[in-house]
Formats: sequence, C-alpha cells, structure tokens
Amino acid sequence: MKILHENRCDWTGSDELMIKYHDTEWGVPVHDDKKLFEFLVLESAQAGLSWKIILHKRLGYKKLFAEFDAKKVAKFAAKDVARLLKDPSIIRNRLKIEATVNNAKRFLEIKKEFGSFSNYMWQFVDGKPIDGKRKTMKDVPAITREAENFSLNLKKRGFKFMGPTVVYAHMQAVGMVNDHVMECFRYAVLRY
Repeated sequence: MKILHENRCDWTGSDELMIKYHDTEWGVPVHDDKKLFEFLVLESAQAGLSWKIILHKRLGYKKLFAEFDAKKVAKFAAKDVARLLKDPSIIRNRLKIEATVNNAKRFLEIKKEFGSFSNYMWQFVDGKPIDGKRKTMKDVPAITREAENFSLNLKKRGFKFMGPTVVYAHMQAVGMVNDHVMECFRYAVLRY
C-alpha cells in the first residue's frame, strides 16, 4: 500500500515501509510498556546503523525476542544468544544481543521501582512531549539536554547501547519530542 503525501519529513525517502512508519508511528506518544520495550530493543540495535535497516528487520526482532516480552527476554541464556547470532533476520552482533538481554532485566527493575517504564521515562520531559518546532531537517539535533540526562540515568541503572544519540532517537520515535518538520503534515497532528 503506497501512502502519498506531499508535505512529509524527507528522511523517509521513497521506501514504503519508512513512509508508513513515519505516517503512522514516528512521534506518536507511547505509554504502553511493551511498545516502549520494543523501541528500546530496536533503537539499541540501530546504534551505528540506519533506521531503515532496523525497520526492515523489525519482524525478525519481534519473532526472535519473544514478541518483545521483557520478562521472557530477561531469561535468555547463552544458548539463546548463540541461536540469535545465527539468524540473519536480525543484526547478528553479540554485544547488541547481550545488551538487549541485559536491558530487559534493567527494564523490569525500573518497572518495579516506578510502577511502569512509562512513568520513569516521561519524567525526563515533565510528562509531556517537547515541541521541536523544526523548520528543516538540518534543525533537528542529534542529542538534547533531556536525552543526555535520560541516557546518563539509564547508564547508571546498567543499560547498554543507550548513549544520548540512541536515546534521542528513542525519544523521537515514542513521541517524547515532536521532531517532524513544521511543514510536515504529521507535525500539526502531533502538536500538543
């Protein structure tokens, strides 16, 4: 299904999956912990790679990482890591796979402490999305003060592959910030 719209952020290119993701998910505020865990898994896998690569492997991640069930992923052992390293439907990087298992454990610790990961995460933006008011894609930063604070806190809690650039990409994806350019049709839809 091809979605057509003239005023869209140009990072989608002509890739239909990227366009669909942009038009339906990117920047929409997420409070569901399972969905938040999914984005943490995908964003940490993206480190050093393009989002397009990860998006095209999303179904592989979903299948291999227990439908993004953090409780199940937290129980993955060395044999599970070895199995995942053989599957081309995900990025076969041992450090990233091991980080995902580690991050699932840390994710569950945060849920226990705060009642939900959402409660914890949204405190870094005072509970509401930041309006980026970006005129062009050149105005979109790679990191922000909020991302640095969030990343530092995650690292203190033992998370891996969660530097400020990865965390800012996560914040954009889950709607903690509206970084659609102002001319994009999604900017006004997601403006709060």
